[in-house]
Amino acid sequence: MSAVRLLVVTAVAAERDAAARGLGAAATSPPPAPPGRDPVRVTTGGDGPGHRPVRADLVAGGVGPAASAASTATALTAAATRGEPYDLVVSAGIAGGFAPVAALGSVVVADRVIAADLGADSPGGFLPVDALGFGTTEHTCAPHLAAAVARDLGGVHGPVLTVSTATGTAERAAVLRERHDAAAEAMEGFGAAEAAARHGTPFLEIRTISNAVGLRDRSAWRIPEALAALQDAFAVLPTVLRRGVPPPHG
Repeated sequence: MSAVRLLVVTAVAAERDAAARGLGAAATSPPPAPPGRDPVRVTTGGDGPGHRPVRADLVAGGVGPAASAASTATALTAAATRGEPYDLVVSAGIAGGFAPVAALGSVVVADRVIAADLGADSPGGFLPVDALGFGTTEHTCAPHLAAAVARDLGGVHGPVLTVSTATGTAERAAVLRERHDAAAEAMEGFGAAEAAARHGTPFLEIRTISNAVGLRDRSAWRIPEALAALQDAFAVLPTVLRRGVPPPHG
């Protein structure tokens, strides 16, 4: 039975390693033709009748949407060249949560990712790039799969914003929350989603909440707890994928 081939792109190594531990990092090996910065491969499952194994390549692709897009596109192209295209791309890591929707330590699974600051300012307010006639600011995540993952993780299912400048004031947080009805804010998802869309590969974004979006107060951040929640989320993820969504390439 062919494996579900999964590409997981995080910003930094701590996030990559947390996800790898959740998947079962004892069985790791570097993938051929490394797709990014210090990639890790984890294969899990496939040890029972009808159990499809999940083979995940995890990459710490860098901070911000440009780095994420470049790392994701490189990995997708390398895999396609090997004749082993990925079945799913997952942008993952810790994030800020919009109160009261996403509390500290909670999991958010995006229903869509939104480039919240891609556009132009104007006297009448912010104009997203699609309103200017230049591309898109939004990608929908694999709908049935995203809902199933959110349900199995006990997570919030809602929009995740991608920004190039992290929010640091209550005023800015209020504007973004009202404009997008968002659950979380991060810095990489839209870039990874753009690359996945160009390759026709389904996409998810999974975030665990380390801080509230708003006034920047590092003393209130709960990064170790969010990384632990990320590990727990990835321990559950293969169970959803083994149910056959999305189907692997033939």
